[in-house]
Amino acid sequence: MSLAPSNMMPLGTKAPYFNLLDTISSEMVSLDSISGKKGTVVMFICNHCPFVKHVNEEIVRISNDYRINGFGFVAISSNDVNNYPEDSPEEMTLTAEKNNYTFPYLYDETQEVAKAYDAACTPDFYLFDSELKLIYRGQLDNSRPGNMIQVNGRDLREALDNVLINSPQRKDQKPSVGCNIKWIK
Repeated sequence: MSLAPSNMMPLGTKAPYFNLLDTISSEMVSLDSISGKKGTVVMFICNHCPFVKHVNEEIVRISNDYRINGFGFVAISSNDVNNYPEDSPEEMTLTAEKNNYTFPYLYDETQEVAKAYDAACTPDFYLFDSELKLIYRGQLDNSRPGNMIQVNGRDLREALDNVLINSPQRKDQKPSVGCNIKWIK
């Protein structure tokens, strides 16, 4: 496991378009089809990363809590499946079922989407507003495997709540930290 922080894409960046295979429904899912009226959360995750496993329950809770308020959610896995077969589309389907994902779990086979988002680690979180402009990127919260801080999604929840109450986002957004994306060589 190689520890990596988020690259922190510049705020205001327009969400890069994607159209990828959803490993849950076996259908193609585009950015347009999952965008929410209030905003859209794009998460880069994978199956094997202990940092993702640590937050899986909370990302499902957040998705369930905020979808009803007009937010769209999507998770994308971009890892090299030849060297990391536990991140294959078949395993993604099983992971989604096991964790009760209520959002599409997309497979970025070419890694072009991860590169377009400047994603660096799993998990990596991006919140776009109703116009698909980036307003938050970074960590879910301060919890990490083994640091004894309870997972609560505080940072992402605060960003989502700020949209709902029409309040400005924090300027001091902290990068996420996790396993580096496993790039195809």
